[in-house]
Amino acid sequence: MAPPKFRLVDTHAHICDSDFDRDRAEVLARARRAGVGAVIAVGENLSDAGKNLELTKMYPILKPAAGLYPAHLDLDQAGEMEDFIRKNRSVLAAIGEVGLDYWVVKKEPDKALQKEIFKRFIELAKALNLPLNVHSRSAGRHAVALLLENNAVRVQMHAFDGKAGAALPAVEAGYFFSIPPSVVRSRQKQKLVKQLPLSCLLIETDSPVLGPSPEERNEPANIRHCVKAIAALKGISEEAVIAAVSDNTERLYGELISDRK
Repeated sequence: MAPPKFRLVDTHAHICDSDFDRDRAEVLARARRAGVGAVIAVGENLSDAGKNLELTKMYPILKPAAGLYPAHLDLDQAGEMEDFIRKNRSVLAAIGEVGLDYWVVKKEPDKALQKEIFKRFIELAKALNLPLNVHSRSAGRHAVALLLENNAVRVQMHAFDGKAGAALPAVEAGYFFSIPPSVVRSRQKQKLVKQLPLSCLLIETDSPVLGPSPEERNEPANIRHCVKAIAALKGISEEAVIAAVSDNTERLYGELISDRK
């Protein structure tokens, strides 16, 4: 099979995770061999954000992001993260991951605080013209509504776990939805791929989780599973999927991230 016209981009991976400390170089070498041209390295806190910047100096394949995971219900932490993002705007690919999580956060006052923090990151993304890499577990409809209410523009909904009906308003607004390798075993993800247009799909791994097998550590090389699954579900060639998601990635993140050959 001829090499793809476009390099693949893993648009959401926790490559700073300690699970990769022992063999990160080998993991990224495997990603390169699998056709991955860039990995957007997301984080959950300031420690992750700082580590991502250091790793980027060592591994040019990595494009750093910085964000506060929605389980961190702390306005001071949010403020510190905003300051970090402003300071490092020139080297960041995205703000993420940020968003809502109603699987973890269940009390209404906590949900209100979570929304307040998310709104701050939405406003920051607009002010700095950075994409938002959004977490929305068990809160897909609510996250989409908040993004639309606050006029978010450049948005990636990562590993969206809601129904396609909840995603459609976001599709109409020009938002993107990234599909992880767990699509091979998730009926919900399979339905989402079938019902959403190819023009809004991205691919991600969410490494080290959401892999093709729940028992094994996920890594960026597994992005190929996403391509194969989308091709099968859409009834199109893998080459067509690669071309489409590469174009979509470029539309959201820019030419530098898409790393065309």
